[in-house]
Amino acid sequence: MDAGEFTRWIAMAERTLSSAVGDAERGDFNWACFKAHQAAEFALKALLYGVGMPARGHSLTHLIAGVSRLVPVSEDVVELCRLLDKFYIPTRYVDAWSEGSPFEYFSRRDADAAIKAAEEVIKFVKGVWRSLSGERS
Repeated sequence: MDAGEFTRWIAMAERTLSSAVGDAERGDFNWACFKAHQAAEFALKALLYGVGMPARGHSLTHLIAGVSRLVPVSEDVVELCRLLDKFYIPTRYVDAWSEGSPFEYFSRRDADAAIKAAEEVIKFVKGVWRSLSGERS
């Protein structure tokens, strides 16, 4: 167990989630959605790096599959990862849409759902880490 590596990645997850909340408050909903994905990605990588299973890539669906080799993962958490994966590309790239720009396609509801999903993934990761490392909550 590498607590230092876990702490480094989970701190980035929390900081990125905070930035997503700020984006949502400013009405930058596409960026809030993207950063929520990033926060969950950093959290899942925190766990994987922390247990000595460094992970590459950006697919939360694949990262959570790696986590499932360590501990049982509920279908609810898997679904949160699938939801967040949908925010990785189209939130940022103008050419992801045939017309308009990404900021035109995302709403407060999208941002709120993405932030909530990322919060739940981070909560799950922290719980798993506590369990595996023997930490008390």
